[in-house]
Amino acid sequence: MTTETATTRKFSVTTLTAMVVGSMVGAGVFSLPSNFARATGVYGAVLAWLIAGAGMLMLAFVFQRLAVRKPELNAGVYAYAKAGFGEFPGFFSAFGYWASACVGNVTYWVLIKSTLGAIVPGLGEGNTLLAVGVSVICVWAFHYLIARGVEEAAVINKIVTVAKVLPIVLFVMILAFALRADVFTANLWGGDGESTGGLFEQVKATMLVTVFVFLGVEGASVYSRYARRRQDVGRATVLGFLGVLALFASVTLLSYGVLPRGELAELRQPSMAGVLESVVGRWGMVFISVGLIISVLGAYLAWTLMAAEVLYVAAKDEDMPAFLKRENVHGTPVTALVMTSILITLVLLVTLFSEDAFTFTLKLCSALSLIPYLLAAAYALMLTVRGETYQLDQRARRNDLWIAALATVYTAFLLFAAGLKFLLLSCIIYAPGTVLFVITRRERGRRPFSRPELGLLAVTVAGAILGIIALATGRLTI
Repeated sequence: MTTETATTRKFSVTTLTAMVVGSMVGAGVFSLPSNFARATGVYGAVLAWLIAGAGMLMLAFVFQRLAVRKPELNAGVYAYAKAGFGEFPGFFSAFGYWASACVGNVTYWVLIKSTLGAIVPGLGEGNTLLAVGVSVICVWAFHYLIARGVEEAAVINKIVTVAKVLPIVLFVMILAFALRADVFTANLWGGDGESTGGLFEQVKATMLVTVFVFLGVEGASVYSRYARRRQDVGRATVLGFLGVLALFASVTLLSYGVLPRGELAELRQPSMAGVLESVVGRWGMVFISVGLIISVLGAYLAWTLMAAEVLYVAAKDEDMPAFLKRENVHGTPVTALVMTSILITLVLLVTLFSEDAFTFTLKLCSALSLIPYLLAAAYALMLTVRGETYQLDQRARRNDLWIAALATVYTAFLLFAAGLKFLLLSCIIYAPGTVLFVITRRERGRRPFSRPELGLLAVTVAGAILGIIALATGRLTI
């Protein structure tokens, strides 16, 4: 397939929606019962999903509006940050989004190996030497598959998306019939679990989990250059989000109706398997485990595609080094894909030193995504305040102003909820990434940094240094 053919094929709204669903329905949903039970009871879970659902819906609307009003901007998350705040923040958004996708992909391999660890003890919780070794082999096997062409991988993702949603839907249906009112009532405030603090602290503790499961809401926006019509990008974003939100909230809340919170919190990941096993027996665990493996592999495929795409488009726009825009004969951004696979491999090696590799990579992935999301929401807010693209539609401007403002406030709150630990860890990843920005500037014969950019660089480097010192002294652990 030639490069021209690869870039002229277009995705339908159905395929784009599958990309959104395929990106969000991955490892996160299978860990929801235990992750929520560790933090809160039913009331806290309901409030958390209301906040996360409303906030992420506003963010989904932001991507929908921007796709229509700024059709010339491709690879949404990165492009919006650059257009609104300049080249260096745009670079940070592209790099952070890419790094977040890579770390998120590590959670998939950790969870798969943890699932198989129930059968093969040597795989442990997904962070043993055997588990990491097998995962690295799988990373490069998928690398070969994706290198064969973006369109071929997208078709596979569409098929896998259908296959992986079915077990989750069946889980919800079985639990709806098995729900016990007395257990659910006892879990309203947390039941017999450990103290979880006030309601605000409970909800705050779930925020990075909800961010993680919603990562990918911008999936259609990232592939906007492949859409048949720009309107399809927004439709796919909202359709995919609403379906996934209903699924995630159902999995979480119904689990409180079959086991006490304390037992839910202690379940081995994937905790959905343990919940279903408690209702129907051993086959329930096997069924969910198989569904998880299909789901996670599909999400891994979608996220690897998106990660490489962001680096590729940034390089095409001369905001990343030129070598990242190299394509192979199948039209795949192969150099960007190689860098993606390398970072995934490196983070997998880091998990060897983590006590809880899944939770660590989950929260780090969420924290890395927050800056790109915040900048995209703030750019939408900027457009509405200025009235740009709204000259003939003042009513839409007022509506979009509220949407963008709420999305900006929500993403800013998520930064607060992430806490200092994961912000410092994010800086450790962001700081060395600026080398790519320097290379890019030198390729263009320009100064590496302007004065305002030097200020942002100083903050990032300072955060990285503090993070490294905290790790070395044991004040920060992974």
